[in-house]
Amino acid sequence: MFGFGGRTLALAEKYRWMSPNQRRDFAVVKALAKLKREQRSPKSDCNDQWQMIQGQFLNVSIMAIPCLCSVAPRGLAPTTRLNNGSMALIIARNTSRSEFIKHLKRYASVKNQFNFPFVETYTVEEVKVHPRNNTSGYNPEEEDETASENGFPWNVDGDLMEVSSEVHIRLHPRLISLYGGSMEEVNDSKVTCNCF
Repeated sequence: MFGFGGRTLALAEKYRWMSPNQRRDFAVVKALAKLKREQRSPKSDCNDQWQMIQGQFLNVSIMAIPCLCSVAPRGLAPTTRLNNGSMALIIARNTSRSEFIKHLKRYASVKNQFNFPFVETYTVEEVKVHPRNNTSGYNPEEEDETASENGFPWNVDGDLMEVSSEVHIRLHPRLISLYGGSMEEVNDSKVTCNCF
C-alpha cells in the first residue's frame, strides 16, 4: 500500500511504545487528520502493453491475496485468488476526507467498499508506480513528517519500506505449488483466522 496505507504504518512505527491496537488506531486517526492529496502516478514505459494511469491519489494498493483481517472480514481485496495469476490494483483518487472515511468504513461491512466514484479497481499482472519528481511542484517536506528526503513510505505486508524511485511489482505465477483445499471454499466459509 502506498499513500494513506504507507503513511499510517510509518506513523504507527513512531509510537512503538503504545500497545499494538492503540498504535494502529492512533496512526489511522492522525493520518486521516493530515490527509492530503497523493501526487503520484502509477506510470508505464512507452510500449503498448502498458496502460498509464496518472492523477492525484490518496492511496494505491496492490494485492495478490484477499488480505483478511479483523477490520476487513471480507478482505482488503476480496476478489483476489491465489490461483488465478493476477493481482488487484485499487486506486483511491483525491476526494474529501469524509468520503474517504466512508470508503474505509465499508471494509468492515458487507457493502461494496469500491462502489465510490473516486475508487478504481483493476486486475493486473504487473504494476510500476513512479513518484513525480520535485520539478512537478511536489515538495515531500510539505507532505508530513512520514515522508523523508530519501523516500516515501510503503506498507509492504505490514513492514515499512521507504522508496524514492519507481517501484516495479510483478506476479510470478506457478513459482511454488500449493496443496490443500481451494481458496474459493475458504473464502465462502466463515473464517475467523487472521493468518493473512
